[in-house]
Amino acid sequence: MTVRVGAVPHGAAGTRFTVWAPRARSVDVRLVETGDRVTLRASGHGYFSGVAPCGPGTLYRYVLDGGAELADPASRSQPEGVHGPSEVVDLSAHRWDDAAFLAVPLRDAVIYELHIGTFTAGGTFSSAVDGLDDLVQLGITTVEVMPVAQFPGSRNWGYDGVFPYAVQNTYGGPDGLQSFVEECHRRELGVVLDVVYNHLGPEGNILPAFGPYLTDRYRTPWGEAVNFDGPWSDPVRDYFVANAVAWLEDFHVDALRLDAVHELVDRSARPLLAELAHAVRELSESSGRPHWLIAESADNDPRVVTPVQAGGLGLDAQWNDDFHHGVHAALTGERQGYFGDFGGAGPVARAMSQGFVYQGQFSGFRRRRHGAPSVGLDPDRFVVFDQNHDQVGNRPGGARLASLVPIPRLRLAAALLLLSPGIPLLFMGEEYGETAPFPYFVDHGDPRLLEAVRRGRLTEHLPVPGDVPDPADPETFSRAVLDRGARHQGEQRDLWQLYRALVSLRAAETPLRRSARECTVAHAVGPVVTLERTHGEAKIAALFNLSASDRDTTLPGGVCWTELLVPDPTAAPDGAAVTLGPWGFRVFRTGTDRDGDQG
Repeated sequence: MTVRVGAVPHGAAGTRFTVWAPRARSVDVRLVETGDRVTLRASGHGYFSGVAPCGPGTLYRYVLDGGAELADPASRSQPEGVHGPSEVVDLSAHRWDDAAFLAVPLRDAVIYELHIGTFTAGGTFSSAVDGLDDLVQLGITTVEVMPVAQFPGSRNWGYDGVFPYAVQNTYGGPDGLQSFVEECHRRELGVVLDVVYNHLGPEGNILPAFGPYLTDRYRTPWGEAVNFDGPWSDPVRDYFVANAVAWLEDFHVDALRLDAVHELVDRSARPLLAELAHAVRELSESSGRPHWLIAESADNDPRVVTPVQAGGLGLDAQWNDDFHHGVHAALTGERQGYFGDFGGAGPVARAMSQGFVYQGQFSGFRRRRHGAPSVGLDPDRFVVFDQNHDQVGNRPGGARLASLVPIPRLRLAAALLLLSPGIPLLFMGEEYGETAPFPYFVDHGDPRLLEAVRRGRLTEHLPVPGDVPDPADPETFSRAVLDRGARHQGEQRDLWQLYRALVSLRAAETPLRRSARECTVAHAVGPVVTLERTHGEAKIAALFNLSASDRDTTLPGGVCWTELLVPDPTAAPDGAAVTLGPWGFRVFRTGTDRDGDQG
């Protein structure tokens, strides 16, 4: 059984402290306010445990072998930041009122990715609540929050976290996250939390002082890999599996997005990801509340979402970067970097109809074959997007699509995303054409580390034009804060209304929410993509023009088509000629409609 590490209050008995420190001979807990020390007893397999006479709010540190004082590797709260002491927190004290809430099934979700620090000017969980009603009005079903595990300073994307169990103090700490999730559930919004298990940040990381959490046998782009398959890896695996379960249990999060799983190097017979999937399934069954795991993977590997019984890892869905690359290259004309493998309407149609664009063929960007066939995977195994934090933030200046193309192409991007198969994800602000950049930003306290980050950002981005802002400059962060009031103005208001209409249409038309792979057909003729999605007798046909000139095409075969998203719907026979304006799209329905009538 997995050992529960960290500080767990036990009422009048005090607080039980448990820590894994296999190389230590002795471990004490020092209570900061009184200076008292309590010696923990070895409990086997490198664990030390004991009860101290203290309760919630107590600040403490561990002392290994009488040496330096260190924060808790499983700290739930770091009120003074990564270099301060840990705090005892009673996560069971929150009185939840969401017992009746069940998140919409993942296959029906419309996800909205946001960064707590820049979603609102306040930059906290509390201020983020102020924007939730707008998301409900838009038709969003699920909020995805970028990582909130404790990171250095107050400004960070969240992927430099060094205390995986603690909630960022400047966002509002654990109480703030619990309240934010509850406010989401009150509005019938599910919550996905982004977690990072492939590496730890470079500042304030005390885990290696306790045990072999990291290994030098493998490397990631961010440094040493996590030790998931080497000596003493069992407690490390337990630590991260328990962490995943803790977010779901203690904070009522509905799903986790696992960052860059291709950097989880694990050669064991039962990979960590399969173990995670098993633990989450067990929790779902015991709690009666569904939970899901969503992977980010750069490998185009269908095994990530293939059931364990069929030789896969058993996760529920994965991000499909190929959809983004195809849409972005078609709308912008960019061909630098990985966009060189894309361009034109063909890759867009392939992503719609088959999932991955690269399924084992040669990639010029990688100079090797890439991916494996995904045609056997249903669309709801893929999260699709035309923007996300990575694709925006890894450009030199963090330019969003709205800063690269005019409004007609933004409208087409919205249609391509929300009419396509897969689980759509919007990046905060795209629904109204936000132009504030989202560059990489940090708040490290070590000047040498800051300089290394600055040098790294000069080379670690897409090879597209643009100046690289100083990631440590507070203005770099400030410029990334959304101007959400812009959604009420001019063309941006019109774009927001289109997103709302498309999300509403997706919710109303079953073929747009649910269509198996064999019921999804897309093909390209020149710059025109024709997408057909079928469910039962109902069929949707969406036509997209990925060019700057008028294009004529014809409707697919059918008894009678009715055009949607127009003021006065009219019937059109199968094979009827249809004209698409520059960067235009049109949507038609035939068969049984949403109310059971004949269309």
